[in-house]
Amino acid sequence: MAGVKDYVNKSVSDNREQVEYHIRELLKLIGENVEREGLLDTPARVTRMYEEIFSGYSVDPRDVLGVTFDEQHEELVIVKDIVYYSQCEHHMAPFFGKVHIGYIPSGQIVGLSKLARLVDAITRRLQVQERITSEIANILEEVLTPQGVMVVVEGEHLCMCARGVRKPGSKTVTTAVRGSFKTDAASRQEFMSLLKQ
Repeated sequence: MAGVKDYVNKSVSDNREQVEYHIRELLKLIGENVEREGLLDTPARVTRMYEEIFSGYSVDPRDVLGVTFDEQHEELVIVKDIVYYSQCEHHMAPFFGKVHIGYIPSGQIVGLSKLARLVDAITRRLQVQERITSEIANILEEVLTPQGVMVVVEGEHLCMCARGVRKPGSKTVTTAVRGSFKTDAASRQEFMSLLKQ
């Protein structure tokens, strides 16, 4: 797994002083005393956190797939339970969960860890779960040109659990289906049944 230093958002780093200034001003606006001991280093800590959680802006998700390999495997490949953390673009509140990716190669495969890196590159920016699901499927279809791609994303959204309707434990599930998975119900069923194992 990549370390924190691999997830540095250059745009936040390049504007560190401005980001810290605005965090300090936001703390004042919500009624905090920015001079109290517990908050003195908060703007710097938040800035470092933003460098990490918004690092997706500094990479092209297609590039993280890297080198593909010629391989004549034409059966289902699944990587499931890829944990992700993202930020809702509507409230800037965290949401998190798991991504499950399945594809049927048509001559090209990718290193399995690259699928997890793809998830990170897409989720480490302001997002909505529906877009995450579609972007993963679209990029895999574009780069690998597989026979089919299926992506399932599960998410728990703090904007729904901790505020507003306050329904903790509720989960959102989104899917994206491309290529042969659209027309082949047996392949879809195989993918979904393997997720339960």
